[in-house]
This record gives sequence, structure tokens and C-alpha cells, in this order.
Amino acid sequence: MEHARDILNASRVWQALMALCVWCGAQWRASGLAQWFLHPGSRGRAAAEHSVFYRLWTLFRDGLSWLYDKLRLERLFAGSVFGKTWFWCVLPAALAPLAPTMAVLGLSLVGFCAVLLALARDRARRSLWNPTGRYVMLYAAIYLAATFVSVDLKSSLNPGLLTVAFILFSLALYSAVTNRRQLDVAVTLLVLAGAAVSVYGILQYVFRWGYQSAAWVDSDMFSSISFRASSTLENPNMLGQYLLLIIPLGGAKLLAAKGWWSRLFYLACCGLMCACMLLTMSRGAWLGLLAAGAVFFVMLNARLLLLAPAALAVMWLVLPATVLTRFTSIGNLGDASSSYRMYIWLGTLDMLRDYWLCGIGPGNEAFNAVYAKYSFSAVTAPHSHNLYLQIMCDAGVAALVVFLILLFVYFRTMGSAVSREKDWTSRLYQTAFTSGMVGFLLQAMTDFSFYNYRVLFLFWACLALGIASAHRSQMPEGRAMA
Repeated sequence: MEHARDILNASRVWQALMALCVWCGAQWRASGLAQWFLHPGSRGRAAAEHSVFYRLWTLFRDGLSWLYDKLRLERLFAGSVFGKTWFWCVLPAALAPLAPTMAVLGLSLVGFCAVLLALARDRARRSLWNPTGRYVMLYAAIYLAATFVSVDLKSSLNPGLLTVAFILFSLALYSAVTNRRQLDVAVTLLVLAGAAVSVYGILQYVFRWGYQSAAWVDSDMFSSISFRASSTLENPNMLGQYLLLIIPLGGAKLLAAKGWWSRLFYLACCGLMCACMLLTMSRGAWLGLLAAGAVFFVMLNARLLLLAPAALAVMWLVLPATVLTRFTSIGNLGDASSSYRMYIWLGTLDMLRDYWLCGIGPGNEAFNAVYAKYSFSAVTAPHSHNLYLQIMCDAGVAALVVFLILLFVYFRTMGSAVSREKDWTSRLYQTAFTSGMVGFLLQAMTDFSFYNYRVLFLFWACLALGIASAHRSQMPEGRAMA
């Protein structure tokens, strides 16, 4: 490695590229736009503290503490296992890809109650509030309202309430992580779960376990692909979405590891997850992973982007022909899957001309009750195959606007944290949560990412842990079960 570095440093071309990168970086950092984005300032925090949602939450918390004292619940819950808020909140996040949806819901409700109990007991404890908190609550409120004005209330009630519960759980998870050790263990558990899911996905591909839908592959265009790994997520595209969130965390643990055994372990985890990602045969997930990787390395050191052409060339040489053929078919409307999505998007856009304001309500049945009247070429679908279009279908334009603002605040918070971070591990976590979210949101343009409720749950869980990682340097060292 040192010999290769010496050769590169002696190259005139490399020196010129390095100088260009340094100049571009300096110009970007000095620009007013970058300074505005990376330094939110105190005005945004002050506005959040005077918002209606924050005041209502403060009143609710004061009432909760008063009730706790009046009922003398301290004698009942002192030393109780329900006081271990971190355990009850991280447990559903770690088990989400492995457990049934309703089990995840049950565990998340226990975790939320544990956090409320802790907030009632300790008024000095960090609140549920965070930079994205008011937008999370506003988005959940809009989604809840859309559920009750659905074109089919009966079918929308369960998916709507489940979605709102998983969205609000992100606030509880953020509040539960109060020290560095808790955040570190939470990330480790997510990576271990990702490796376990990937092992099962690889074995599933090798031994042809599980259900395969004919709709997952265009057999005329990709006759060599007869099986796609879906693992515990029951759909290869959903598996790809899940891995997009977890693979960057594996990369962060690998680079933060101390000792060769630890590095080899996390290298194996990353290798298993990347191999499983290939076996999903999900082109959108592959594209998302490339974007996530680019963001990951640029945020760590922008000059690493110069190695991208060499990395792509190596991938071209070592990847199987089946993978390359499928990847290069992205955008080819001759592929049944691509043309199918195009027809669905056109039909959905036509439908939203009439339902853009309030949407039609969450759930597949509500979507199908209306979409059939607008479908192109008689193409039927359970959803719009696009996260952003589906949010508008479910809850109208207000939900989409709030969701996009929430994402902007999230990326601004993470960018600001990375720009000032001095601790290597904290910087790695912030980079991983940011890049994973970028890859996830990119694939979301070609699929409804929240179709699987466990993937929806993990999206909001990663968002909460990402916001927590932005403050990791200011956290005490602590213990996991504190």
C-alpha cells in the first residue's frame, strides 16, 4: 500500500487532480450556500421550542410527571425491568427484519411506554424532541387524519394506525439512547441482524427455498435469472431496501474496529450483506448502493472519489455476466418490469390530478378502489411503485411536503454534524446513516419502500439513530443497560 501511495504521489496527473480537489473543496466550503446549509444556527432551535407541537408536548410531559407523582408509581416501578428503556427500544429495531410485523409492533409499544415512564420519573431526562421531532409529529398527524378521511376507512384503518405507530416510535428510540455505549451497541445489533438476514438470503438462493413470483423477473429478457433472494423480507426489492440502510453501518463498524479479529468479523458481515444484495437482482437497490457508497467515501474524504473509475472497472471485470446484463438494462423500457412501472406512474399521476389535496387513504385496498379507474393499458398494481407518489396517494400533498422538509432537516443536521466532528467513530456513524438514507431514498423512486411495514419501521429507526449519532461526541460514555 505504501509503495502504491508513493507511485501515486509522484504522478503529475495525480498531483494535478489532488490540487483540483483541494481547490474545489475550498470554494465549496467558502460558499454562502454551504455555510447556510452546514450551520443551522440557534434560530431554528428557538423556533422549534416555540412551536405548537413542542408546547403541547411540554404540557403533556408535565401532566405525565404530575400523574406519576400523585399515583405514587415510583414504589411500583422502582428497579423494574421496564425502566430499561434502551433495551425495550433497541430490541424491536434489532429484531424487525427477523420477527413478524405484529411482534415488532408489540415490542415497539412496550418501548414507547418504557420511555414515557422514564420521562415521567426523571424530568431532567432528554426529551423525545430532536431537530426533526416536530416534522415527525406533523407527518404522523397528517397521516392519521388521512386515515380517517380515506375513501375506504375500514381497509385504511389498520395500515394507517400501524404506520403512525412506527413513525412515532422514532421519537422514543431517539430518547432511549442516552450515551455512546448504547448507540454503539445499537449499531452493532443492526449489523448483526443484517448479517443474519443475509446468510439466510444466500442459503435461500443456493437451495432455492421460499416463494418466487413470476412478476419479479422478465423471463424473456433475463432467461438466466430464475431465482431472486428475498430472505425474511419476503420480497427481493424490500430486502434490497433494507440492506441499503444496514450495509453502510457495517462499513462504519469495519473502519471503526480496533484489532484484527474485530476487523475481520465486520469485513465478513459486510461481505455477506453485499453478496446478498447481489442475489436480490434488484437494479434499483444496486443503483442505490452505488450512490450510498459514493456519498460514504465523499463525506469521509472527497479525494477518494477519484478512485471511483478504477473501482467501477474492477467491478466490471469481477461481477458475473448475469449481474452486469441486468444492471445495464436500467431504463430499458423493453423490460417488462420497467414498462410496468412506467404505466403505473402514468396512471397514478392521472389519479392524483383529482386526489392531490387529501389523497385516497393508506392501504392497498384504498389504492385499488380508485386506481383501477385511471390505470393505463389495464395495468393493475397494489401501489404506485414510487415512495413519493404513494405518500401523496395516501395522505395528499401536505404529507409529501412535510416529508421532504423532514428529510431536508435530517440531512442538514447530519451535514452540520459531520462538518464539525472531530471524533472518528462519531463521524463514521454520521456518514453511514447519511449515505444509507441517500441510497434508500434513491431506490424509493422506483419502488414503494414502505410497502413492507418492517422496512418502514427500520427507516424511521435509522432516522432516529442517525439524529442521535449527530450528538454522539457530547454524550457520556455510559453503559448499554443504564
